[in-house]
Amino acid sequence: MKKVLGVLLVFLVGCSTDKDPQEIIDKAIEVHGGKNFEKAIVSFKFRDKQYSTENYNGESTYTREFDDQSYHIKDILYNSTELTRFINDSIVDLPEEWEQKYIESVNSVLYFFQLPYGLNAPAVRKEYLGECYIFKKPYHKIKVTFAREGGGVDYEDEFIYWIHRDDFTMDFLAYSYSTDGGGTRFRQAINRRKNSGILIQDYVNMKAKSHTLPLEKHDEYFEKGQLEELSRIINEDVKVVY
Repeated sequence: MKKVLGVLLVFLVGCSTDKDPQEIIDKAIEVHGGKNFEKAIVSFKFRDKQYSTENYNGESTYTREFDDQSYHIKDILYNSTELTRFINDSIVDLPEEWEQKYIESVNSVLYFFQLPYGLNAPAVRKEYLGECYIFKKPYHKIKVTFAREGGGVDYEDEFIYWIHRDDFTMDFLAYSYSTDGGGTRFRQAINRRKNSGILIQDYVNMKAKSHTLPLEKHDEYFEKGQLEELSRIINEDVKVVY
């Protein structure tokens, strides 16, 4: 009997990892209405800055606008790599170091806002880690890494996405990063709402108390209440124009 149970357990574990992550991501993008980002101009406010995203024919244009004392600043980012900064409608030259920082900050906000759209970019590599449960709800656990070519300056970052097994919503994500000393973060989706065919969601942003916690273990620590909240990612005044 023990041998039979052992074989059965191995069989079940083996089956749990035998899923195509591409199919799961495709379904999640569909459920979130992510392909509408290819037809719409989407704008929103985040932390006193105005953002917008427009994707067309494989190319993207991101914008960020805000006021700084008596100056109005507008950043336009083409294809995630080419930045033009305007101050009071005049183009300004930026030192390379600051230009790169602005590129990264604009990219970061728009990347998270559009998820799971973007996870089919050519540089994205997907790995199915298996099924798991978070507070008794079933999830596909998918790891994402990036090829060096086309993966941007942060190509070494790693992500894990928890996609609901039945609803195909992206309810949680975790990521590791190397900038500013490096670290990991875990985000829980909140305030989900639909706007003109696109699911919009905000996040609770958390971190582990231990810097050595493996990325794959963040869901377990979250369920045990062993992650601490750092901030809330709240996207306001979202507008979708087709």
